[in-house]
Amino acid sequence: MKKLMVLFMLLIAGHCFGQVDDQKQMKAFFDASLSDGKAYDWLNYLSNQIGGRLSGSVEAQQAIDYTKAQLDSLKLDRVWLQPVKVPKWVRGAPEFAYMETSPGITTNLAICALGGSVATPLGGIKANVIEVQGIQELQDLGREKIEGKIVFFNRPMDPTKINTFEAYSGAVDQRSSGASEASKFGALGVIVRSMNLRLDDFPHTGSLNYGDLPIEQRIPAAAISTQAANLLSTTLKLNPDTKVYFKQNCKDFGEVDSFNVIGELKGSTYPNEIMVIGGHLDSWDLGDGSHDDGAGCVQAMEILRLFKTLGHQPLRTIRVVLFMNEENGLKGGKQYAEMAKQNNEKHVFALESDSGGFTPRGFTFDCSESNFKKVQEWKALFDPYLLHYFTNGKGGGADIGPLKTDGIVLAGLRPDTQRYFDHHHAANDTFEFVNQRELQLGAGAMASLVYLFDKYGVTPE
Repeated sequence: MKKLMVLFMLLIAGHCFGQVDDQKQMKAFFDASLSDGKAYDWLNYLSNQIGGRLSGSVEAQQAIDYTKAQLDSLKLDRVWLQPVKVPKWVRGAPEFAYMETSPGITTNLAICALGGSVATPLGGIKANVIEVQGIQELQDLGREKIEGKIVFFNRPMDPTKINTFEAYSGAVDQRSSGASEASKFGALGVIVRSMNLRLDDFPHTGSLNYGDLPIEQRIPAAAISTQAANLLSTTLKLNPDTKVYFKQNCKDFGEVDSFNVIGELKGSTYPNEIMVIGGHLDSWDLGDGSHDDGAGCVQAMEILRLFKTLGHQPLRTIRVVLFMNEENGLKGGKQYAEMAKQNNEKHVFALESDSGGFTPRGFTFDCSESNFKKVQEWKALFDPYLLHYFTNGKGGGADIGPLKTDGIVLAGLRPDTQRYFDHHHAANDTFEFVNQRELQLGAGAMASLVYLFDKYGVTPE
């Protein structure tokens, strides 16, 4: 009995000493990120010297060259470019729209083309408008009431959802599928309320999906700012005969060559077990993509810099992947997963940051219960940094999703997202709205989670 007690006390002591070591290492990550971090400087260059990085654009290639050079400067074990084919869609000349309440009486509307949309005819489109709250309503109305009109999707994001991504998910189908569904009923075009929780004059773009709809049946689709959407809706109630005119000049150039940017530190003990950290390097073209997702890219790069600067040698291989084409195709994430499969690589953990550079609140996971139990045992280590949101079953992120297998842990950084959709896919997604301290707190949080999974490993299924 006495021997058992001694053994028990030794186990408790070992656990306590382990926690002290972990606390010290995590503090070192946070201290280095907050006092001498490089993420903010990297983001400044990406945002202000390069700007919006739409897949297939010159700016996207400039971002590839810049981030590869920065990873090279860290003296990692390996840095390389992974070829990937991506769509090249160009917005063209600025869009223009107005509503006409009677001949010659017009009011301009703030719009932007949805990503992947076809252009309007050269002279634009002018027609009566039918307002709907969702795709189901199209079917209820039928072709007779829709044909020859512009469909106005005006279902707002639900402001009662504390998790703003749930509010986004509840409204985004009208943006992604509205045009393809409306075309089946003879609509001339669609205008979609921006995915935004506040009232402003910034239209928010984002990708749409025509599916297998023949090109000749595809109709142009634009986003309208929330302020303009409310004005149009009120006007239609007062004057149902109100017409809308809009013109956009976008064009699809098919697929072109591009790259994922990859850098890694080899593991000292389990080099064949790979831990991926990622963000997507492409962005929409209206702003400079600071929150979506320049922030995630520079945070991922910062993790490798922290490990190198602090002289912490990982047990497992830590690989940063800056994915190309998350916004309008996910080609980078799919290509990376396919090549990993072809090369018989063993991925045990993947972490993505694609929710903006705001104050970190915790992490979401897609993993087994045994691995999530391990995460819950670490919660006390994150308490000093006000990180308390840990939940399973919510996934990690779009780009790491294709890596999902039974044995892998997928994780996503979850910042405070109450302001995220003020900027998402809009012209005000710019560097000035990123707080340096919040961005670098996120990098420290990510480095800490990577460190813990590297040290303690992933529990097999």
